[in-house]
Amino acid sequence: MAKLVSATYGDALFDVAMEKNMVDVFYEEAKAVYDAIGDNRELAGFLNHPKINKDEKIKTVEDIFSRFVSKEMTGFLVTIINKDRSNELSNILLYFMDRVREFKRIGRAYVTTAFELSDSMKSKVKNKLLMTTNYREFDMIYTVDESLIGGMVIRIGDRVVDSSIKNRLTELSRELNRIDV
Repeated sequence: MAKLVSATYGDALFDVAMEKNMVDVFYEEAKAVYDAIGDNRELAGFLNHPKINKDEKIKTVEDIFSRFVSKEMTGFLVTIINKDRSNELSNILLYFMDRVREFKRIGRAYVTTAFELSDSMKSKVKNKLLMTTNYREFDMIYTVDESLIGGMVIRIGDRVVDSSIKNRLTELSRELNRIDV
């Protein structure tokens, strides 16, 4: 259900952004609102508190954000509050930002390796991904997991490519267990 809510509202925001030719503006504003809510637990708690009435939440959102974001984004935030979806705001904004990245063909790749990659290796991985996908650009997120032993795991959306030694050893172990002796 939560995914349906974020998709419904995120798609609506994307449609307005396209219609008004403000995709980049809305993206930056959505990121700013998302960061503000993520960085301020009190604000998030206030927006999600069931005993605080909608009018108070709307006034606070308008006071805080109307100076920093467009009237369309402020109106969108008010709509979210009016529809009792404040608890889904972060997910809605994430969905919208992902939708914009897909529209602009900017992928997000999570690369996990057994050790820290050098800048030249990171560049090679990114270039290889650009050559083998339909994306024009990538936001790269690198992490280290020593348990992989070697190789790497790359996740882009729902797709995962696991070429780690740990995975190969696991597969080899399964194959050996299937052999009847």
